Parts: sequence; structure tokens; C-alpha cells
Amino acid sequence: MTDYWRPIPEEGGDLPLAGGWLGFSRVELLKRGAQPQILEAGQAPDGVLERLTARRLPVCGIAMDRPSLMGIVNVTPDSFSDGGSYDGIAQGRNLAEAGAAMLDIGGESTRPGAADISVPDEISRVVPVIEALRGTVPISVDTRKAGVADAALAAGAVLVNDVSGFDFDPDLPRVVAERGAGLCLMHAQGVPATMQDDPHYEDVLLDVYDALEARVSRAVAGGIRRERIMIDPGIGFGKTLAHNLAILARISLFHGIGCPILLGISRKRFIGSLAAQPDPRQRDPGSLAVTLAATGQGVQMHRVHDVATAAQGLALWNAVTGRMTE
Repeated sequence: MTDYWRPIPEEGGDLPLAGGWLGFSRVELLKRGAQPQILEAGQAPDGVLERLTARRLPVCGIAMDRPSLMGIVNVTPDSFSDGGSYDGIAQGRNLAEAGAAMLDIGGESTRPGAADISVPDEISRVVPVIEALRGTVPISVDTRKAGVADAALAAGAVLVNDVSGFDFDPDLPRVVAERGAGLCLMHAQGVPATMQDDPHYEDVLLDVYDALEARVSRAVAGGIRRERIMIDPGIGFGKTLAHNLAILARISLFHGIGCPILLGISRKRFIGSLAAQPDPRQRDPGSLAVTLAATGQGVQMHRVHDVATAAQGLALWNAVTGRMTE
């Protein structure tokens, strides 16, 4: 039976969590079909502790020893939150000025029920924006497609954020490897058009962990260096409200994979459900609450719409907790 070890961040923890701003002294041992056990961290195997404590190297020049923000720039007409509502170039500049460490530019909506668009259409949406914003902050392209990623990287993007986790386009790993790009591998069950029809898991936390670990191994085998990879558990992508909450409650488990964690929860449906807020644009307070909770479990990068609010929240979190120092 496979053992899964979740570090428990806590005040006075004497081991550094992922070399970052939190410490831990205890771990939660998880096994399929068994009750969790709380143990002293020293009872975990040496290899496990090495992964949980090792400093994460910068990704695309962005330090991973403190939380950072990825600003969302949706150049799509049908994004669930803000599709077609602003100029992508102006929005990107505004988000960078507000404190985004990276901009994530996407030309295809991946909201539940969204249909695919063609590679040429997606390229025509993202490349002009990437070219215009090149040189502000590092740029990520949010795409599942090798052709789009290749064009975006040529235009100035430095990271590919693939919501399919390399399950959609078999040629995408080659493009990322050959271009030496950064990578975020997200977990999704199914494709956007149908992913919310009937998501189910044996154990959502452990199933997503295993799937992401396998995706990272596949990426490394394809020539992509592990230190260039981030992982994203894919909140809302083929997951129910209960699934999302189960992942968020124990998200520090994913540090065991040995890669920085990216979390994208901004304005998502589960926040609206819990806060009784049907308008995605009114979900920023709930988004900030989840962002700060995840920061308290060591999540390194947060993909958000409202960068200014998130940056202010992180600054206050740090001031109150004293966790991070310059």
C-alpha cells in the first residue's frame, strides 16, 4: 500500500517547507482505505523529507521561496469571468503594475462546457498580446496545443500552462523541451466541454497526486528539466464542490512531488456556491480567502484576476504572521 506524506505547516516547525516561508515538525500519513495518522516528521522516510524540505529553484526567474501572483489575461470572448470585457494589452500592463510576477495569456476558454477553437484562431488572439507585453514581466501562455505554444514561445512567452497536463496534444512535450520553456502541468478529469458532467474519484486527493506525479515523470522523461515544472491540482476541472474542498484542505500534500505548486481558484464556481454569489466578478473576497489559506500551506504561485487585491492581502498576511522577510 502506497504511503503519502503531508507536511503540516505550524508555528515553530523546525523543518523548512519546500525551502520557503513555512516550517513543519509533523506530517500526516495518508493511505488509501485507512484513517490518517499524525506523526513526527522524523518518522517519514529520508527521501520523503528531502523532497518536502528542499528549496525550490526559481521558475522563469521568479523566486519560489515566497508566494507570487500570476495575473490572468483572457483574450477570449467567452471566458466565464471576464471574456471580451477588456483590452488584453492594457489589462496585462495594469496587472503587472499591480504586482503580478507573471502574466498568463489565454486565447481559448476552458470554462465548463467550452468548445475547442482552431490553432490559427488561438494564435491570432494570443501572439499580438504576448508581443506587446514582452519585457514587462515573464509571460505564460495558457494553452493545450503544441502549435499555439510554439508560436507563443517564439513571440516572447517563457512558460506553457497546460490545463490538460500533457493529455491533449502529444506533440506539446517536444515543443516545451526543445524551447527550454517553463511548464505548469495541471490536473483535469476530462475535457472542458464535458468535465463537469459526472466527475468521480476513488480518493480525489490521492488520485490527483498520483496523476500529477505521473505527468511530471512523463515530462522529465521527455527532456523537460524538473526544476522548470510547476504543478496545479486543477480546482474546478472535473471536480465537484466536495472534491475541490478535499484538495484545498490538504493541498500541502503536493509538496511531496518536489515541484512548486500553482493554484488557480480565482472567481471559480465553487466560491460562488459557498458564498451565494452568482456573479463571478463579485467573488474576489472569497478568492482572496482561499489564496491566503493556501499561502498558509506553502503554495508558491497564485493565478488571480484581481492582482491588486491579492497583493494587498498577501502583504497584510505577511505583516501579521511575520513569515516572510526581505
